[in-house]
Amino acid sequence: MASEQMKHVALLLLVLNFCMYVIVLGIGSWSMNRAIDHGFIIGPGFNLPAHFSPIYFPMGNAATGFLVTFALIAGVVGVASAIVGLNHVRTWTGDSLPSAASAATISWTLTLLAMGFACKEIQLSIRNARLRTMEAFLIILSATQLLYIAAIHGASSFRRT
Repeated sequence: MASEQMKHVALLLLVLNFCMYVIVLGIGSWSMNRAIDHGFIIGPGFNLPAHFSPIYFPMGNAATGFLVTFALIAGVVGVASAIVGLNHVRTWTGDSLPSAASAATISWTLTLLAMGFACKEIQLSIRNARLRTMEAFLIILSATQLLYIAAIHGASSFRRT
């Protein structure tokens, strides 16, 4: 009975995390596209600017490039983790738990890394509303992904008895 309840909790967290990772990917993709379109123009006869950075973003602050890069990586791995997790919730056996747990843990650690850059960006101020939204989603995702990992591991202890 408890295992079945944990399955529903895990499924709810899985769907929530999937939607939030897709939103992070959307905002991160917009930011990357804007940086590519409005970044430095370097061609023949042009010299590099004095403070050139390969991850220069015209919006935000010095942490924005790192935040967007790692948020995109965490988002892609998070979506892949949700797909693996959906397979685990569908079968709900001990055989599918290791792959779902390891994918979720890798996704969580990358989300924590991106959340660290989000915290640095918050500390430095000067950012637009879309970046604030992505920061909030990354901070929330770091907690909900951990809860998802706890839910699938908690259910495994109920299934063994």
